[in-house]
Amino acid sequence: MIYKIDPNNCIGCHTCMGMCPAMAISTSPDGKCVIDPTKCKGCGTCASVCPMSAIVPDNK
Repeated sequence: MIYKIDPNNCIGCHTCMGMCPAMAISTSPDGKCVIDPTKCKGCGTCASVCPMSAIVPDNK
């Protein structure tokens, strides 16, 4: 399962970026975080550290 970041809930704190073992998270032009689905390994570490619960499973 891969994850996605809800841009409406992301505050751009970048906590998830430092915790992602796959380095799948980057910053978008608006300062919020985005997950590259081709790099995401689905471990869920990012979701567990997000203070805003902005990271959720991408059920595509």
